[in-house]
Amino acid sequence: MDTLTLAVVSRNYFNLPAWIALHAGLFEAEGLAVRIDHIEGIEEVNERLRDGRAELAYGVTEHVILDAEQGGRQVIIGGNVNRLPFSLIARAGIGSLAGLRGKRIGVSSIRAGSSSLIMKLLAAEGLHWPGDYELVPCGPILARWELLRSGGIDAGLQGAPLDRIALDQGFVSLCEPRQDFQFTSLDVDADWAAANRGLLLRFCRAFLRAHEWFYRNREGANAIAMREAGIEERYANLAWQDYTRAGIFPRDGEASAAGVQALIETSALIRALPSRARTHAEDYIDRGFLAEARASL
Repeated sequence: MDTLTLAVVSRNYFNLPAWIALHAGLFEAEGLAVRIDHIEGIEEVNERLRDGRAELAYGVTEHVILDAEQGGRQVIIGGNVNRLPFSLIARAGIGSLAGLRGKRIGVSSIRAGSSSLIMKLLAAEGLHWPGDYELVPCGPILARWELLRSGGIDAGLQGAPLDRIALDQGFVSLCEPRQDFQFTSLDVDADWAAANRGLLLRFCRAFLRAHEWFYRNREGANAIAMREAGIEERYANLAWQDYTRAGIFPRDGEASAAGVQALIETSALIRALPSRARTHAEDYIDRGFLAEARASL
């Protein structure tokens, strides 16, 4: 068995394709022993690619784009969360986006990720950061959920199935964005990938099979989600319905050009990036690995 490390963000539903590849024996069938490192600090996920602690990552895609502005070598080779799976959940008593004026909103980090979405959503309502509301960097959605329940924040984006759980507990949804937006992706260091092409292709074959397995095996996917994320069966099933109906996980495993382009444009609107060298989605994506892996299946 050859060993690989995949860095992922927390124990949330976004990681289900990787969990499937592990528990359904898809990695093992490729002669791979894959360790999945669940990390609470979202910026650390892509940092582990840079320093070699992980060979692959399910990272926040905006970090790949920001890394490129600093001369980094990270590249997107596959999709993960290709369409927004979020609801903007707020405590009871806040009835609209305008009601977030002066409130504390939890985000994954100020630098990237959910902060970009929040800024864009609230700007459309005439609310601008930092004057009209506070952004509280608190990590991934599980951390935001804990702060929302404890009163540490007034609102935050929650992905399925935590959005459903929140509604059942008396919180409210202010909006439910579902457009193309490459929130997270399968990322790799380009130099490592070039030097380890055969090993990466084996990973990609398991990756492709896992996505098809997810769409074909509702009960199996639910069981793995329950085991890894600790959610109840009914919430696992609701998440499966949401993700398959909206195509949030790409059935073909590919990154979304439209989703990456939406991310680039959103990031450019709210962040000063004078050194931006790439402006088109495909500049950040290398589709060759999945194409070769698919051809060999």
